[in-house]
Amino acid sequence: MKKRSLIPETKVKNPEPKKYNLDWIIWAAWADRITFEEIREKTGKTEPDVIKLMRKNLKPSSFRLWRKRVHKTSIKHRKKFKLGRKKLREKIKITDIY
Repeated sequence: MKKRSLIPETKVKNPEPKKYNLDWIIWAAWADRITFEEIREKTGKTEPDVIKLMRKNLKPSSFRLWRKRVHKTSIKHRKKFKLGRKKLREKIKITDIY
């Protein structure tokens, strides 16, 4: 029987895979806060490569759902994310004045 640790273990629904392999790329593609630029830095796969990989390894309905989600969210691209944050900050500053 395995001995229990005194430190509580947080259970995550989809924990991060250990190595930068196929499973990690799929996990990172689904994660909202990991950009395509980060995936390219860690694995060398470009955005089209990730799309092809996802199309090959996911069910058609899951792939469509993922593409819809990635297309809708601006977080998957670092440049779009920074621009969105800048607009949000400007909006907050304007509303604080009035």
